[in-house]
Amino acid sequence: MSHSPTQASSSLSASALLKFVRAYGQETAVLVSLLVIVVVVSLINPNYLGSTNVNNIVAGNAYIAVAAIGMTMIILLGHIDVAVGALIGVLASIAGTLAVSGYPVWVAWLIPVLVGVFVEGVVGVLVAYARIPAIVVTLGVVSILKGGLITVTQGVWISNLPPEFLIAQFRLFGIPSPVYFMIVLTIAAGLWMRYAPFGRAIYAVGGNVEAARTVGIRPERLTVGVFALHGMFAGIAAVLFGTQLQVIQSTVPNNLELTIITASVIGGVSIIGGRGTVYGSTLAAIFFSAVSSALIFLNISAYWLRAVLGVLILATVLADAMRRRQFH
Repeated sequence: MSHSPTQASSSLSASALLKFVRAYGQETAVLVSLLVIVVVVSLINPNYLGSTNVNNIVAGNAYIAVAAIGMTMIILLGHIDVAVGALIGVLASIAGTLAVSGYPVWVAWLIPVLVGVFVEGVVGVLVAYARIPAIVVTLGVVSILKGGLITVTQGVWISNLPPEFLIAQFRLFGIPSPVYFMIVLTIAAGLWMRYAPFGRAIYAVGGNVEAARTVGIRPERLTVGVFALHGMFAGIAAVLFGTQLQVIQSTVPNNLELTIITASVIGGVSIIGGRGTVYGSTLAAIFFSAVSSALIFLNISAYWLRAVLGVLILATVLADAMRRRQFH
């Protein structure tokens, strides 16, 4: 059976892409894509590489990268959390409310993190011990968080935030503080997952839960711990998100959970668990920001960003499926 030149070319391109990802990793593919975007757009519009825009690109999605660290751990275990966007919105409102109520800023920063740990810890218990699928549990949590936030705040924005509370607006050597949070937390989490027994256990359980159990790993306890860690990262992300501007809108950000999940998946985390790193999810978050900024500098509608991300998700999942099929 003969193939047309177009079919042959498409097959060759897909094969070349798969070989590249297998040889150098999904993280490298994302990094190369990021560099291509930067070079191409800067050649068309040199202002794209202005210091202000570069700062915005790196810092703009830093809170998403932080949240994606925890989401990466969740997906590595073979679960998914669709409530993280609503949780970040609620935790940001809690932080802002505490700040304007006269509490010390460290309390306004810490309480959302602790609440995030508690909420996700409860989710982890339901997933691990009640055997309820994570997507079902978190769908219920979304409704609770959204309804509770609107009921309590009536959708009123939180304003008059103390300047010392706005940690995301702090700068060190001209670099916004969220960039430091993103870099330090990504490196720390990456090293911990590679070398610490708990971190390595995440890969073991995500790869084969029964095999992990036979070597002494307790998947239930690990699942609760990972969800609690995920809540911690969501709390930190919420503080960074809520302190970007002078006001906090008491609503759940649109599609935030999808962006966080997409960062993890496009960054190289297998959607069925067991494979991937937090480095890839952080690179993917920066890549999203670079693409979004590029659309503005090229006078292209920002609505195309969702379409681009959708295509990337499908391509990534397809590449992962092909890679697994070849290994088996």
